[in-house]
Amino acid sequence: MIGGTKRIELTPETILQRITAYDIFRFYVPDKNWSVNHSINSPFRKDRSPSFMIGNRGGTLFFIDYADGNTRGDCFQFVKTLYGLTSINDVLLLIDRDFGLGLAGESTNTAVYKQIVAEYKQPEELGKRYCNIQVTPRAFNHEELAYWNEYHQSLQDLRDNNIFALNKVFMNKQLFTFKPTELKFGYYYDGHWKIYRPFAEKMYKWVPNNVPITTMEGLGNLSPDKDAFINKSKKDHMVVKKIIEPSCAVQNEGLACFSEENVTYLKTHSRRQILSFDSDAPGVTNSQQITKIFDFDYMNVPREYLKEGIKDWAELARVKGMSTVEKIFKEKGLL
Repeated sequence: MIGGTKRIELTPETILQRITAYDIFRFYVPDKNWSVNHSINSPFRKDRSPSFMIGNRGGTLFFIDYADGNTRGDCFQFVKTLYGLTSINDVLLLIDRDFGLGLAGESTNTAVYKQIVAEYKQPEELGKRYCNIQVTPRAFNHEELAYWNEYHQSLQDLRDNNIFALNKVFMNKQLFTFKPTELKFGYYYDGHWKIYRPFAEKMYKWVPNNVPITTMEGLGNLSPDKDAFINKSKKDHMVVKKIIEPSCAVQNEGLACFSEENVTYLKTHSRRQILSFDSDAPGVTNSQQITKIFDFDYMNVPREYLKEGIKDWAELARVKGMSTVEKIFKEKGLL
């Protein structure tokens, strides 16, 4: 038998087996009064107003510096940026040493992390309930109306679907800052808000957002003697329901949207359930998974349009017109 201790590789995963991302942020963020989803002054420079936040996305912590769209990432990227380190390995070595994890075999104070994390409580939940969003709306301007007109939506359509132009957004009673020229809209859902930024990177398109993942809209359009067309977004829903009245929408393409209550309602208030996600590989995979679990049918935008970058109904309507969407629905026997 070979003696000795088995060497554990130093990776982000092995570090997070011992401490959490919250522990890392708490240890290294200079302002010790920070909390999840609250804006504070940036640790990277001196600023006059809060422009930095540690938020959560699906229970995963990330940081973002709103004054610099390129400064963002997970807890390891934060440490790398804060100390100007050149590689992720340098980051891992620093965390390993400071917390006394002993993974690299260089720590003289092994297991000090147990003492560090015992001094405070972990957040009970890194969920959306920690995020209170307040919005002051204003009138739509020409650019905003022009954006929605491309998707065949009028000002009345926006009002009917609880879409608002934004004056100010407050998250947990602190002003949430955006780039001055950034296009943005507020989606209102019965006391909750989802801020939609069409041209932001994917991870920031719907930030901030405290809408429960199981929230559905358009359920009142369904009828037991008609098929229910289930869209993956509000915009798709708005386009589709101009052609197919029994249209509804979930919050995204995830399985978590389909609570037992939602599935029961869909089954009892429609003849057949037709799921429609994006026609790209992730959308098809998610469609297949969910339809198999709940015995739904699915119908995505024909894949022939992918070569033009079109993967959902809203974009198809914008590029090819509503007549093209209607033509496909007729071909599929939905009209």
